[in-house]
Amino acid sequence: MRVSLRWLRELLPELPNDAGTVGERLTSIGLAVDGVADLGSRLRALQVVAVRAIAPHPKRDQLRLVDVDRGNGVLQRVVCGAPNVPAPGGLVVLAPLGARLPGMDTPLAAREIGGIPSEGMLCSESELGVSEKSDGILILPAGAAAPGSSVLDALPELDDVIFELDITPNRPDALGHVGIARDLAASFNLAFGAEQLDARLAAACEQIKLPNSTLADASDVVSGAERAAFDSLAIEIHDALRCPRYGAAAAARVRIAPSPDFMRWRLQRLGIRPISNVVDVTNWMLLLFGQPMHSFDWDRLRGNRITVRRANDGEVFTTLDDEERKLIADDLLITDGEGPTALAGVMGGLHSEIADGTARVLLECAYFTPRGIRRTARRQALHTESSHRFERGVDSGAIELVLGHALALLQKLSGAKWVSAVRVVEGQPIARPSATLRFARQDALLGIQILPGESVSILRRLGFEVLEENAESVTVRVPSYRPDVSREVDLIEEVARIHGLDKIPTRIPARVNQPRRTTGQMEHELTEVAMTLGLSEALLYGFTSEQMLAQVKALPPVVKIENPLTEDRNVMRTSLLPGLLEALGRARRRGESNVRLFAIGSVFLPSSTAQSELAQSLRPRDPEDAILPVEAPRFAAVLAGSRPTWLKKPEALDVYDAKAMALELVQRYLSLPATVLQVPQQPHHQHLHPRGAADVQVQGKTVGWFGPLHPDVIDAFDLGETAFVVELDLAAVETFERPRPKYRPLIKVPGIIRDVSFEVPNTVFASTIVDVMAKSAGELCESVEPFDLFEGEGLATGCRALAFRLLYRDPKARTKPDEARTLTDAEVDERQRLVLEAVSKQIGLAPRG
Repeated sequence: MRVSLRWLRELLPELPNDAGTVGERLTSIGLAVDGVADLGSRLRALQVVAVRAIAPHPKRDQLRLVDVDRGNGVLQRVVCGAPNVPAPGGLVVLAPLGARLPGMDTPLAAREIGGIPSEGMLCSESELGVSEKSDGILILPAGAAAPGSSVLDALPELDDVIFELDITPNRPDALGHVGIARDLAASFNLAFGAEQLDARLAAACEQIKLPNSTLADASDVVSGAERAAFDSLAIEIHDALRCPRYGAAAAARVRIAPSPDFMRWRLQRLGIRPISNVVDVTNWMLLLFGQPMHSFDWDRLRGNRITVRRANDGEVFTTLDDEERKLIADDLLITDGEGPTALAGVMGGLHSEIADGTARVLLECAYFTPRGIRRTARRQALHTESSHRFERGVDSGAIELVLGHALALLQKLSGAKWVSAVRVVEGQPIARPSATLRFARQDALLGIQILPGESVSILRRLGFEVLEENAESVTVRVPSYRPDVSREVDLIEEVARIHGLDKIPTRIPARVNQPRRTTGQMEHELTEVAMTLGLSEALLYGFTSEQMLAQVKALPPVVKIENPLTEDRNVMRTSLLPGLLEALGRARRRGESNVRLFAIGSVFLPSSTAQSELAQSLRPRDPEDAILPVEAPRFAAVLAGSRPTWLKKPEALDVYDAKAMALELVQRYLSLPATVLQVPQQPHHQHLHPRGAADVQVQGKTVGWFGPLHPDVIDAFDLGETAFVVELDLAAVETFERPRPKYRPLIKVPGIIRDVSFEVPNTVFASTIVDVMAKSAGELCESVEPFDLFEGEGLATGCRALAFRLLYRDPKARTKPDEARTLTDAEVDERQRLVLEAVSKQIGLAPRG
């Protein structure tokens, strides 16, 4: 937020003159200064000069030669193209050689224009940095200053310092100059109560002088009919929860005109575009009090009625930006006798805006509850100066003050006449909370001792009303402009920041040994495993859309977001795949084909579909809570592209890469053997190709699954080529107790290897053969592994040749190496014969010759 030091000094004349001191104090009381712009520094070199003569340029028809008096009879010629150069005697602003105007990186240098040297430049408002655009040079009022004077002497409004403040969301009172001045007054121990504020606002209004004013004479008064019309204006609040207070005031005999220079320039440098005197007054109140206002053309309000109500579903309303808005029942409207006139707290309507012919104005100042305004502004994608303040909470008790000062200012600027007193309609009372500050608790929390009298003084200076005070505590009523204060700790914070946060010493807290945390340990360790296997972590939103969940054939969502950030993030995910596949598609569209991504996070499943034992245990026990979802932890990875190769053509990934990845992830984390089981048509395989999907099991329990993506999923996400997915149910993984690593001595005796090959039907799994051989070989067989696959000529149709390697060794070789012996060929041959018999009887396979 931009803050004018000049405005702060008008409210607090006793403020230090040094902008650096004020900036440091703002930061020290919690209003962090992110930037400082001294606007007057570049304008001090500019001079007020008087036009003495004007002549046409000999070579350029659109240019003129202007002789100006810089004071003491010093004349200077300037080439000027402005159409509004005043007649001799008029005062203008000269930027002499060497001056550096706002927005210029280099000093002004002499140059020839059409062969005529020009030593300086006559300045417009835009060149002075006080307006976005201007039609000509700035002409000063007669007698504003003597020729040769600094422009800042003639136009003191230009001498200002702008602070860029970082206002935290809990400080809505600091979104106006009055709130910031109140904090500074408390910090510098200056008087700034209601009486001082009223006096200084009234004095500022009285000082406004309009040159050549053609406003109505002060004797003009409004007619009785106009008073009666305002008195009969019906103001109704149909939703008191969303609008507890609504205030209105009316003015007649208004003359729409541009605002005076000081107002236009100040609004411009604080980031608001000047429009007209009426609209500028409402924006002036916004910046002064932090209180949004709205102005209606009273004659364009239908039915002489104002109603605050909820919108109807599907109701259409055109806002001031000429956009047609489709509303829902949660949106709050200001309506007249026939329809909407404003989207409450966000933006006014097009049909009742102030126009050049407006003669009667109705001013609105209300209090709307923050949550409703926040939802509407986000839903309509309208972040305005008004919604920014209403979302955080404005001062519900300042409506009368703001409307009264707005009317006074409007009368001064436009000749308007008050129609009647300010009217405020109460929808429901707004209670001001009270809180108690215990001095002992304050000192214990801050680590320093602050005298009770100083704490009470600080709270009084900040506007807190003291209800009860004793030696141990003080009870105060919170002012209406501080909606962020409700607890004792809030009062302690207020005392601390005004007393000085820099006065609180830095102390290293005593170290207290804590037991090691296990929360998130599994996710952390599994992330390490995934990264060592060459995967990169993707950080995904917990939100997705129903359409994307349907595209990956996941369970429908059970948690819908009432106020989503965007429509494609309107439900809580039941699968991690939508986010990963989005990232895969984005990478492929940018030419990156090799993708290895993983994500770890929760999915939100219906309680009745929880698959793991841990998820089952998390089901709600109360039947009335059965609609609550189960938050189940999941791991998902997507693999696409080619596997790394050297000195040969790239080889595309296949399902065996996904299988290896799944087994490695489980076995490295659990330190337990994992197996793969192809179980067709499982509910959790819907997004996988039916001929490539398989489960990963540990001790007969499913902990994950993998496979190639289903072609329908590939088409839905426009992936082009196939990709492979690995998913783990971390709730199931967490149910296993991981064995502790144990030392094993080196093996001292050699093993004996036997290889055997079978012609195996394609319907028989290699794992089935491995299980039969391992069981029949007994304890002398250390391992059984398939090592070769052959398909082609010489084999029966529908068969393949599989070769297995059996390693025989004395079992004591790993536990008691000193007692181990080398097996004899006769022992191994006998075991091998039993193995072949078992394979023949149980599977019907005979060794190949």
